[in-house]
Amino acid sequence: MLQNITITTNSKVSLRPLVESALQAEAKVLALGLRRTRERLAEFEQRFGLTSAQFEQRFAARELDESLDFIEWLGEIKTLRLLEEQPALNS
Repeated sequence: MLQNITITTNSKVSLRPLVESALQAEAKVLALGLRRTRERLAEFEQRFGLTSAQFEQRFAARELDESLDFIEWLGEIKTLRLLEEQPALNS
C-alpha cells in the first residue's frame, strides 16, 4: 500500500534530508533487531532440537512443560513476527 506524508514548514532549510536520514536510521535499527531475533531463534532451535514452528505447535498443545527458556523462545517468535510486519522492512 502506497502512502504519502506531507510535511509543511516555514523554515528555509529543507527537511527532506533530515526525514530521509531518520527513516534510514529506523530501517537499520529494525534490520538489526530482525537479525538478532533470528540469531536467538536459531540458538533455541539448536539447543532444543526443534524448529520454532515445531516448538510453537508443541507448546500450544501443552506437550512441553512451561519453563523460562520456553517463554523466552515464544517471546522471540512473537518479536520476529512484529519486526517482519514493520513497513521499513517491506519497502
